[in-house]
Amino acid sequence: MKLVEFLAQVRDRGEYRSEEEAEHISTSVLRVLATRIPPEEADGLAARLPAPLDDVLHTHPERPEALGREEFLRRVAAQTGARPRTAEWDAGAVLSTVADAVPSGEVNELLSQLPTDYAELFGRPGLA
Repeated sequence: MKLVEFLAQVRDRGEYRSEEEAEHISTSVLRVLATRIPPEEADGLAARLPAPLDDVLHTHPERPEALGREEFLRRVAAQTGARPRTAEWDAGAVLSTVADAVPSGEVNELLSQLPTDYAELFGRPGLA
């Protein structure tokens, strides 16, 4: 998926005013996600996403942090300057677009690395 297509989907799903806002939200959500998943998963996901979004996933720690959904959303809110409820909306807009951009098997592998309540953020509530 090309960057313009990815951001258009995020913009539509998140109802953002501009492509720049969609890119800021996408970068913020992916930055927090990179701290939560193993480096190999982050690198594999980065290979499927367009530049410059792929670079954000390469800024991961050596060991993933054990963030529950609420802490994940709190960190997204801190990155975006939003309220936690808005951060949930933002994360859903970005992560469901990621799920559409990445083959289903890879999404399932990624979700297997996360607590089950993350599945809804990826638009996969049936996997929760």
